[in-house]
Amino acid sequence: MALEIEVNPAEAGFDAARLNRIDQHFAKYVEAGKLPGWLALVSRQGKIAHLSTHGMRDIAAGAPVQTDTLFRIYSMTKPVTSVAIMMLHEEGAFELTDPVSDFIPSFAELRVYNGGTARAPQTRPAGEDMRIWHLLTHTSGLTYAFHYLNPVDELYRRAGFEYGMADDLDLAGCCDEWASMPLLFDPGTAWNYSVATDVLGRIVEVASGQTLDEFFRTRIFEPLGMTDTGFAVDRADADRLATLYVADPQGKARPHPKQAELGAAAFELPKALSGGGGLFSTAHDYHRFTQMLLREGELDGVRLLGSRTVQYMTRNHLPGGADLETLALGSFSEVANAGKGFGLGFAVIDDPMAAKVISSPGEFSWGGLASTAFWVDPAEDLTVLFLTQLMPSSTHPIRSQLHQLVYQALVD
Repeated sequence: MALEIEVNPAEAGFDAARLNRIDQHFAKYVEAGKLPGWLALVSRQGKIAHLSTHGMRDIAAGAPVQTDTLFRIYSMTKPVTSVAIMMLHEEGAFELTDPVSDFIPSFAELRVYNGGTARAPQTRPAGEDMRIWHLLTHTSGLTYAFHYLNPVDELYRRAGFEYGMADDLDLAGCCDEWASMPLLFDPGTAWNYSVATDVLGRIVEVASGQTLDEFFRTRIFEPLGMTDTGFAVDRADADRLATLYVADPQGKARPHPKQAELGAAAFELPKALSGGGGLFSTAHDYHRFTQMLLREGELDGVRLLGSRTVQYMTRNHLPGGADLETLALGSFSEVANAGKGFGLGFAVIDDPMAAKVISSPGEFSWGGLASTAFWVDPAEDLTVLFLTQLMPSSTHPIRSQLHQLVYQALVD
């Protein structure tokens, strides 16, 4: 569906010339070969005040980024899964303190890494059940294969999870495999970005009786008018799909070495539906999603969540009110750790001064592996979306710079 600017920037409290600094700045990334192309959207008070595109969705084909371009949003799938879980929570399907094993029995006898190597790990029984709130807050003790920080990460790679889901397993099988490997820590004692949201996706399936794609389609996407979002791309829309790029050692964008394979796979529903990173979407669709969040669960007469639920999800739930600098294992590029906590599916700004980025307390956000990003700032009645296709997201400081450029343009 078409996107367009809906309000004069001045009417929304922006200086139009200052907003154009977004385009000027990120155009330089494209001209320097650091990004293939991008789309930026800034909305205030429910109306789009700035919408721009620059560069290519496919450099070799000379195909530009357009407002209806389809992007791999990777971990921006996680907030969708978190919304799905909380919809079921609102229906009484479970309590946040319920053990994960109530829905996935293989999580009943968990063990924690206690030393040794990936070939000979030493483990001990977990001191706490893994609970649904641990999955939502990434305090579960699970991990990702791509971290390369711990022998457990290597166990995930050996089991076939280095590039997402294992090829031969469905979602239930993936969850059973993760449950068989040791945790990094007792649930609730630290923060580690992980496959936790994929496990939540399986709980959605068990609790609802629907496959994850069906739940998303019937309960979230169709009600919100998100007609282009899903785990696969319709072949009729092949020319709208952006090519995936990776950064070379100099930070320049190069086609992903498996681009042909990835391109072909985009049109087939995967065997394992990844609630942690499997969706394709457009600016129109994800803007609808962020507007629903900004309006505390409702958009155009459709209510997915109660207002108190969204308020609860977007507070810092880390133990003791800690920030990610204190509680996270290692460093993680998706978030600026200082001054930022984590809610039920979102990073949450507690202290903009500590975060060293212009923002508001209560802003919540997340991003994806291919350098996509969004945030919602309830204090400013603001949503921001940036879509591109460059892996990894740590290559360039896109997210912090985007904050600078958006907030300096607010002058009301």
